[in-house]
Amino acid sequence: MMIEFVFTPDDAARVRFAFSPVWEAVGALRVLADPSRRALHLPWLRAVQPRLEGLDLRLLRVLVPATGYVADFLTPPPSTPLPDFAAELETILATPREVVVEELLWSGSRGTPLLPQGRREPAPPVQRGLSADPEATLETVAEQMDLFHRVAIQPFWGRIQELLEGDVLRRSRALTEHGAAGVFVGLHETVTWDNGVLRIGRPWDFHGGLDGKGLLLVPSVFTWPRVQVVAPPYQAMLSYPVSGVATVWETRPARRSGALGALVGRVRAEVLHALDAPSSTTELARRLGVTPGAVSQHLAVLRSCDLVTGHRMGRRVVYVRTPAGDTLARIH
Repeated sequence: MMIEFVFTPDDAARVRFAFSPVWEAVGALRVLADPSRRALHLPWLRAVQPRLEGLDLRLLRVLVPATGYVADFLTPPPSTPLPDFAAELETILATPREVVVEELLWSGSRGTPLLPQGRREPAPPVQRGLSADPEATLETVAEQMDLFHRVAIQPFWGRIQELLEGDVLRRSRALTEHGAAGVFVGLHETVTWDNGVLRIGRPWDFHGGLDGKGLLLVPSVFTWPRVQVVAPPYQAMLSYPVSGVATVWETRPARRSGALGALVGRVRAEVLHALDAPSSTTELARRLGVTPGAVSQHLAVLRSCDLVTGHRMGRRVVYVRTPAGDTLARIH
């Protein structure tokens, strides 16, 4: 089964990026539902499980299964590349009530056997009960989402945001230099680009255009190892595992200075290797186990040699290797 998005030139010009604390929270709930499917996040899970004890997350656990459909109103399209969790909650609360009812019933019946004429079994009693009072359901969703975010996402948001910003920077540069094709190369094993058609392997079918709205790309930590797709008539979105996701819970990487360390110094070699994924000074310091001040000094030397460059994203400066830095980092 396959999703196929057919791009017009206008759609290709409207490929854009954003990331979302709410999407991360929903992805994290999937990890809680079945950790065995997402073992990379076990360090996070061990850290948050004691904090979650006694919290009432029953509704979220019903609405966000380990796999399968999640009601689309729980993951609204990010409206800005600078995330605001409170604004996203307001968007969820503003969902038209008839949409809430429709998606709750659909989420409950999806996956049940098809009856003749393509009908499905009625939604389970839980979803029917929730859909009977969409106002109360939305309020409870927002309350539990806010609680879960404060306990399970916010304490780790700094390191998550570092990876997301770095990925957006890298892929935005690829979009500028190589067009849409450059963005999708290596994005995910299930994603291919061929002559204006983006194909995504998923357990459901869609083939059509993007209504001139383009595609919203949403890098995510907790989406790993899969991709998530929203198709028209909604704003078409593709959420994919962020580059460097395997480093997100690291406290200190293995030493990799080697011959490059002998050439430029051990810490500078480690900085160059750590910039496999674009990072800020704070994130580099955390991963390397040194002070931000020391990292800043080494970055200044590397910048003066045209091996790294900095890009401002909001209040942060994210560093990436230059082509010369990429060549040097291949030395081990």
